[in-house]
Order: sequence, then C-alpha cells, then structure tokens
Amino acid sequence: MKVYIFCDIEGISGIAGGCYIDNSRPELLAAARRFMAGDINACVEGCFRAGADEVVVRDGHGSGFNVTCEMIDPRADLVQGVAPRCRFPGAEGADAMILLGYHAMAGAAGAVLEHSYSAAGFQTLRFNGRPVGEIGLDIRIAAEHGIPVVMVSGDDKACREAEEWLPGVTTCQVKTGYDTHCARLIAPERAHRLIAERTTEALRRRTSVRMPELEYPVTLRWELVERHAVPTGPDVTVIDARTYEKSGDTVEKLLIW
Repeated sequence: MKVYIFCDIEGISGIAGGCYIDNSRPELLAAARRFMAGDINACVEGCFRAGADEVVVRDGHGSGFNVTCEMIDPRADLVQGVAPRCRFPGAEGADAMILLGYHAMAGAAGAVLEHSYSAAGFQTLRFNGRPVGEIGLDIRIAAEHGIPVVMVSGDDKACREAEEWLPGVTTCQVKTGYDTHCARLIAPERAHRLIAERTTEALRRRTSVRMPELEYPVTLRWELVERHAVPTGPDVTVIDARTYEKSGDTVEKLLIW
C-alpha cells in the first residue's frame, strides 16, 4: 500500500495565525516548521500502523521548502520544490491520499488563515458556480488520478468543508478556529496521537471511500482581490476587471496550466 501525504501549513496543529508563517518573525516561523514536521511524522506513523509499504510526503506550502529530510520519519520520502503542471508529484500508483494541515476556503467564517490558494490574489474561487477552496479542488484532482482522499486534517471549519465535498471522508480536527488569526489549540502530544489514530482508521477503511463523480467540462472562476491584468487566450473568458474563468476537461489543467 502506497500512501501520499500532501501537507499544507495553515491547518497544522499549533498554528493560530499568520505570524507563524511571516518571514519577519523567524522564531515563530521556525516553530511552525517544527509543528509541521510533528504532524507529518504522526501521520507517517499512522500510515505504517495501517500496513503501508511506501509513504511519500509532499511539502506543499508555498514553494515547497518548509521542512527538511532530517526532520521527517526516515521511513517516508519527501518531495520538495515547485513541479510545473503537476499538483501531486510522486503520487503515481498511490492507493490513498491524505490532505494534512489544510485550511478552509476564502471567506469561511471563523476559519484559521482561510484562503483559496492565494489570500493576496483571490477573493473567491468557484467550481461550476460553487465557492471552492483547496480541499474541494484537491479532492477532485486526486480523483482524476484515480486516488481516493481518505483523510483531511485541519481546524473545525476545514474538517466540515471536507465532509461537505466528500461525504464519509475521515477528518481530524486539531484545533478550533475563532477567527483568521485566532484559534483554540490542543497540546502537540494530543494532536499527534489523534492524527496517528485517525490516519490508521482512514487507511483501514479506504476501500469504502467513494471518490467524487467527475463530469466534464468543468469551469473554474477566479474573482480577484484587486484589479489586475487577467489572463488572455482562447480558453479564458473575461467577466469583468476582477473576474475571469476557464473551462476544460481536467481540474488540474485549469488550476495550474
């Protein structure tokens, strides 16, 4: 059994606001990276308890250089850096995917560090007219590769969002969000124990997880925070000075090509 873990940072246990991912606060940024490694290692432990033979971890926040190999359980491989035109490098042949440390979509009330791919760039992102964030789209991109998402971890709002997009998915709530930069946190030991337990549970019931039905074409619409030059081309429809959309035959291509 091969398991692919895609790890973001905003939904990691111990992180309550943007100061933890701010380069001007190096002491908190270093702590965030330790917290990220802690959640990853708990998830890796849960994978092997469930019988995994191979675990691949994708460092998925920003440019993909947040943790180091020496911080990660040596049984797992680590994928870092930017992979053009590929959302999940190294996921080929995976039997299950885990979305670890995820956050709710832009505009989600009370969610910690809510955004949809770019807080500075995108006000709202829509999938076939429905507001969507990274959870909803990544579940579908994984399905396009034939990989079921079996677990999502993050705050309570992220977990609820995951259940709305994929009923029956296992969720792991590691904190409670009160606002963008405010959360109720639990001790790392408790968070890591919970992540390991939920990971094992999710993988043991992975064959019962139903992937979302994929119907094409699909349409993504970006509503920008500010007026910027929007992309042009035969596949782009400009709605107004802040809004554009694209339609196509894969979510992955629409998102990153």
